[in-house]
Amino acid sequence: MRRSKQWPATNHSPNSKLIRIFWMSFTLMVPLLLSAQTTSPQARATKITFENVPYGDHPNQVIDFWQADVKGPAPLVIFIHGGGFTGGSHDKISQEKVQAYLDAGIHHASIEYRFLKHAQFPAPHEDAVRALQFIRSKANAWGIDKNRIAAYGGSAGAQLVAYLAWADDFADPDSKDPISRESSRLIAVAPIGGQSTLDLDWWVEHIPGYDRNFHGDGKRGDLSKIEQRALVRELSIIHHISPDDPSTFMSYGMHPEAPIPSNPKRARGWSIHHVNFGIVMEEKLREEGVEVFLKYPKAKVPFENDTAFLMHHLTQ
Repeated sequence: MRRSKQWPATNHSPNSKLIRIFWMSFTLMVPLLLSAQTTSPQARATKITFENVPYGDHPNQVIDFWQADVKGPAPLVIFIHGGGFTGGSHDKISQEKVQAYLDAGIHHASIEYRFLKHAQFPAPHEDAVRALQFIRSKANAWGIDKNRIAAYGGSAGAQLVAYLAWADDFADPDSKDPISRESSRLIAVAPIGGQSTLDLDWWVEHIPGYDRNFHGDGKRGDLSKIEQRALVRELSIIHHISPDDPSTFMSYGMHPEAPIPSNPKRARGWSIHHVNFGIVMEEKLREEGVEVFLKYPKAKVPFENDTAFLMHHLTQ
């Protein structure tokens, strides 16, 4: 049984200063991350049941919820958008994908969260946890089977959904706040183009085409090296993998042996979402005995895409 998760003891409340390495990295990457989203802005053809429902006090702490036309509690899939933790929007989502889930009798939600201009790390991760707990607290009112919740997301959103899936449960059974007593776990997860770690030195060593000069020097005076390492480790999803994690489907847009694109701008976005991130996470998940599927061009996996994978687990 997994213990309830508590935030590390280092100084990284939402009001703490940002580690420059992350701010520089993702601020510079955000145009590429936004362009790499697997969901594109579309007219909202599918009517939202509950729009911009607040789960916190900040304007970005909102949820859109689409309710499937079913009787009784139904499973739910959650989407978290990317954008380098500095941009993107929860309403930029594939309507075809939303409708496919609704047609299968699966509710759909899309979460917004605070960006780094609003609050520093780990604010996006705290928001993802709180949003999921809030949704679970609405299980009776919204007709959700709280034991059948899965999630998918791209890039930064991939990191957040993997954090929900792999980090220890944040449920606090002794809390006076009923929302905090809810579980933050998932039954399945599908990160798309996600990064295994925020240790950029690892990127230099393992990611083709990645140049350390893309980003800042990472120096910071208000945290000790030990505190910086603790924060980087907490936000690096690979370190949370353990045997009781849910089935995982990861997808990337390039083959491991694919050449670096000749266009510098394309090469940069290509490296930021490289399949090598997925390979190292796949290895770790397999070591821990977790069911995992890694999809990339020419890879043989039993599911066509993340939607097929999540539907399989949510409709069992």
